[in-house]
Amino acid sequence: MAGRAQPLSGGGERIRVAVGGCKTLYYLPLVIADALGFFRAEGLDVKLQDYAGGSLALQALQAGEADVCCGAYSHVLQAAIETSGTSSQQASPRALASAAPAAPLRSLVVLGRAPQLALGASTRTWPWRSVTRFNGMRVGVSAPGSATQFLASLWLGLAGAPLNEVRFVGVGSGMGAVTALRQGAVHALCHADPFMTLLEQRGEVRLLCDTRTLKGSSDLFTGPMPSACLYGPTAFTTQRPAQAQALVHALVHALKWLQTASPTDLVRALPPGYMMGDRGAYLAAFQRSRETLSPDGLMPDDGPATALRALARLRPEFDASRVDLARTFTDAYARKAKLKYAL
Repeated sequence: MAGRAQPLSGGGERIRVAVGGCKTLYYLPLVIADALGFFRAEGLDVKLQDYAGGSLALQALQAGEADVCCGAYSHVLQAAIETSGTSSQQASPRALASAAPAAPLRSLVVLGRAPQLALGASTRTWPWRSVTRFNGMRVGVSAPGSATQFLASLWLGLAGAPLNEVRFVGVGSGMGAVTALRQGAVHALCHADPFMTLLEQRGEVRLLCDTRTLKGSSDLFTGPMPSACLYGPTAFTTQRPAQAQALVHALVHALKWLQTASPTDLVRALPPGYMMGDRGAYLAAFQRSRETLSPDGLMPDDGPATALRALARLRPEFDASRVDLARTFTDAYARKAKLKYAL
């Protein structure tokens, strides 16, 4: 196990990071970087601001309540589409429920190379085998407009479900999501681990879509699909390049640590309560999804194009061809971190 980083004396540069659900495996590298002192070792004083979903974390960033955000790369693409002047007057009924981002965003480092989400139908309250009969069904997502709704909408649409008759319900990013399914508040749930593994192991869901492995993601998206990343306004990197590099150094350090971390290492590193009272389910989920973590923080080849194609299926009112994908991410910081940590 890699040693816990030693904090620097004298404090550090305060950075507010908005995140939509710290206790999910989706954000594990971020949590590890914080728990093991990797941010402090880079001279940063990072404050993780947890929200019920990625779209809510994005809204906090837009409102100036955070400096950067840890969330889905699809949100970066939505910002690029909204600021490219391609929107129509009428929003498509398939459009996601999130508000339009107000400024260009850029991914600084990629944490996940698959969405790491699953969509499961309740074995108790949704008995039909065909999704074409999904009329009136309620699907739980972390928050409207989050990556969970993006994935659920994409799969249901491809499977022939009438999306205009599906109601997406925000159930948060904690155990409340599991409770919502168990109590029948929603008929299906699209969420991250450890929650989906917990429900799966207890026979409470029948999986409809599973992107918690590289194969599952590739089967749905037919290409590499970047997911969790650290992103921020382009002004952040312009005005605070040293802090941007320090953030990426810490996150790439965490990605390297996770490559070889044992279950015991993980248990010791995580803050209390992160395993939701079921260590076995949490560790099983981690072992299955470990391959989806980025090995070095770099954007996967063709990843932006794959993500844009998926988003375009749900946003037909936008001209995706006008998006300059090169402006939605940078590998410059991750390349420096890769050299530093000999990846």
